[in-house]
Amino acid sequence: MSVFRKLGWFFKKEKKSYIIGVFALVMVAIVQLIPPKVIGIVVDVIAEKDFELSQILLWVGVLLAAALAQYIFRYIWRKYIWGGAAQLERELRRRLFHHFTKMDSIFYQNHRTGDLMAHATNDLNAIQNVAGAGILTFADSFFTGGSTIIAMILFVDWRLTLIALIPLPLLAVMSRVLGSKLHDAFRDSQAAFSTINDKAQESITGMKVIKTFGQEKEDIQDFTEKIEEAIIKNNRVNFLDALFDPFITLVIGISYVLTIIIGGKFIMSNVISIGQLVSFISYIGMLIWPMFAIGRLFNVLERGNASYDRVNEMLHEKTHIIERENAIQAPAKGTLVMDIQSFVYPKEELPVLENIRFKINEGETLGIVGKTGAGKTTMLKLIMREYDDYQGQITMGGHNIKDYSLDALLTGVGCVPQDQFLFSMSVRDNIRFATPSLMQEKVEEAARLAYIDEDIKGFSKGYDTLVGERGVSLSGGQRQRISIARAAIINPELLILDDALSAVDAKTEEAILTNLKTERQNKTTIIAAHRLSSVMHAQDIIVLDKGKIIERGTHQELLLANGWYKRMWDKQQLEAKIEGGEV
Repeated sequence: MSVFRKLGWFFKKEKKSYIIGVFALVMVAIVQLIPPKVIGIVVDVIAEKDFELSQILLWVGVLLAAALAQYIFRYIWRKYIWGGAAQLERELRRRLFHHFTKMDSIFYQNHRTGDLMAHATNDLNAIQNVAGAGILTFADSFFTGGSTIIAMILFVDWRLTLIALIPLPLLAVMSRVLGSKLHDAFRDSQAAFSTINDKAQESITGMKVIKTFGQEKEDIQDFTEKIEEAIIKNNRVNFLDALFDPFITLVIGISYVLTIIIGGKFIMSNVISIGQLVSFISYIGMLIWPMFAIGRLFNVLERGNASYDRVNEMLHEKTHIIERENAIQAPAKGTLVMDIQSFVYPKEELPVLENIRFKINEGETLGIVGKTGAGKTTMLKLIMREYDDYQGQITMGGHNIKDYSLDALLTGVGCVPQDQFLFSMSVRDNIRFATPSLMQEKVEEAARLAYIDEDIKGFSKGYDTLVGERGVSLSGGQRQRISIARAAIINPELLILDDALSAVDAKTEEAILTNLKTERQNKTTIIAAHRLSSVMHAQDIIVLDKGKIIERGTHQELLLANGWYKRMWDKQQLEAKIEGGEV
């Protein structure tokens, strides 16, 4: 029953709905006592052969009235109890999704997508069942069972009632034993479902890679093994759950046997009438559902309890990116200064960045180059506040970026990451994602700046073309340019391009950079790239190696330094000539 206590905050919030719903359940429990009593009376009247048609019609009318009353009260409890359960589902879904939007990169590194999807589907459904089926079975078993037992005592005989209830303590013992086992079994079952979810999501996303390497059979085998493991754990849940119903049937069977034996003796001794015994047997029949409800109740509560624990643990995880009280709300702008003595990724030991110091004045462009893994993307992540735990500080407009609210900082930054993500919507809506109400003219202007306008016009439906999940219907270069248009359309104070031109040809790259230089004369730009032609016009270029700055200067200064930059420039120029057929 602990899950009811854990959900106490919700039941207090929706107490009106649940009071009405439970009251209707109580009325159903009371009204349904009438038919067995009426049937017993009619049986006694018929047995005594002392009845009139009008008397029979009266009792038929009472039965019809009881049926109508049950219909009305059942409608009421369904409306308010199931309605309350729907409110819980809505509230938890809202909380969970809001929590997802607040969490940082560390959170998403620690949790697989399949796990998050399982929390948002199976776990929430199990919790919703507590507020719906759980309340129903709890109240119904308590009130229906209790009122039925009271009716058996008042309308028939208290001694016969006690005898018939002798097997019931066995049910309580069985429920207690199986309850804890069900909780653990269902938690394992939910974890297995999360694994299947994650595997399916990963395989669907990486289907091209799987097919390219001919790993379809192996992937199917891996998926099959995970399904088999989930089936084993689900069978454990079903086995424990299935033990309730046969045991309840056994308990009811014993009650029937005791009732018939002792009830027959009571009739022979004129303690009760035949009609009362008929009513009593009907009441025992009415106890079947409350007993089954107890078994179902433990199933629902243990499933809900395990799921609530899983969801609650996730909701209590804290983001490492904390906004300060009285944070600056004005959009971040101005000179950007980075002074990082050291940065180490969580759960790692060696620093990824060391002694990184540079300054970008408003309106300037900074180029960042270096080998793969040199730390380029990590630097940009720190500026975007994906990580806050580092030695040093980053300032913008003279203020530490941690002093800005996240909205104030990020609305002033437009970022095109290495892994471009497009949503399953039209090209137009992807470009104006940050400002959905922008007019078509502005969308086309951003597309022209990113040199993608002509490509879009060549699509089957132009700007209304759906790009598919993650932009699957587009080429890598098209995805990059749409991402650039999406970042540029908000005209950010700081534009970050993280290897965002790697999939376009040299001519397209030059056109995009020229457009950006013209349109963003008073804005700051950071370009991280492997292709040095992307940064050659920057006012300042830094070369990274193993998280440290090993060279710095303008394009010409770095060429004269005759270091890594010069060697890479010569190599890339030679490759360009070979590709162009000049060598």
